[in-house]
Amino acid sequence: MCGTIIITVKNKYNKKCVAPSIHQLSLRVRTLYRNFSHPTENPKQSRERESRGTDLANTISIPLAPLTPHIMGFPTNSEDKPLKFLIYGRTGWIGGLLGTLCRAQGIQFEYGSGRLENRSSLESDIAEIKPTHVFNAAGVTGRPNVDWCETHKVETIRANVVGTLTLADVCRQRGIIVINFATGCIFEYDSQHTLGSGIGFKEQDVPNFIGSFYSKTKAMVEDLLRNYDNVCTLRVRMPISSDLTNPRNFITKITRYEKVVDIPNSMTILDELLPISIEMAKRNLTGIWNFTNPGVVSHNEILQMYKDYIDSNFSWKNFTLEEQAKVIVAPRSNNELDADKLKKEFPELLSIKESLIKNVFEPNQKVKA
Repeated sequence: MCGTIIITVKNKYNKKCVAPSIHQLSLRVRTLYRNFSHPTENPKQSRERESRGTDLANTISIPLAPLTPHIMGFPTNSEDKPLKFLIYGRTGWIGGLLGTLCRAQGIQFEYGSGRLENRSSLESDIAEIKPTHVFNAAGVTGRPNVDWCETHKVETIRANVVGTLTLADVCRQRGIIVINFATGCIFEYDSQHTLGSGIGFKEQDVPNFIGSFYSKTKAMVEDLLRNYDNVCTLRVRMPISSDLTNPRNFITKITRYEKVVDIPNSMTILDELLPISIEMAKRNLTGIWNFTNPGVVSHNEILQMYKDYIDSNFSWKNFTLEEQAKVIVAPRSNNELDADKLKKEFPELLSIKESLIKNVFEPNQKVKA
């Protein structure tokens, strides 16, 4: 049982803020990730289906750290209201998983039907749905990879810059927090953050990687979003989930490559961190967050785990960054992000290697120990 402690203060806007209860949560997170997307549905059919819910099995428990009172400066309109999320990115990987998590937790949600760059359609969505929080998991990453953005620059700007800024602006006018799934691929190892040093880039650091047009647009919009105090920017990197069949999964990608580089990087285990993103919305957290598990892991280390747990006959070949550059259009980001800020807010957060084993490889283990 959890007691409720209500703390009311007045912030700089002279509006009352209510701190959340101090309690221990255990989220029952659904691990059936497939079939979450219904691209042929119109918005009305989608909402009807979501209101009915979906029976899912194979749940796992993920303990979260006790909530600590957090007073946010931005005056939201969600005080004393039941949670209701508006999610953009219904047909995307992260957007679909967010819907699955909301159903598992019994949180009301609907997917937005408007296009991010169309202000009037966003205003219509918000007026109709009346969300307490908005999640932005939409945007352009390119198919099959970010090289697509090099030849589709206007489309990339429209989605990643114009669309994201429009959503942030519309929500700010209505006192709504936006949880924005961004990227940490806006940094690269440098003389102050050398490979293997354990010194990662912090939230306040200025991006130093614009080698790809995708990363350039993401760095640009992150800088502009610093001016919006209603936005929670989550820097995701090389996302991984326990669904090893998903082509967007970093593990799935590198197991299918003919050759891979071998560089330690910060990465995001979605099974652990997506539930945390929902918790961040509940706490009304804003600002920039390095949204990765603490530490780094290399390509070879992941592939060795894959061989140890999934396929004992698996093998791979490495090549250098110089050799990689010959088969890609745009350079790729390699870096370590400092996750201390996130770890302080959520002490139970596992290191990247621990999380890989617990949340990805052990649930999928096929090779006998």
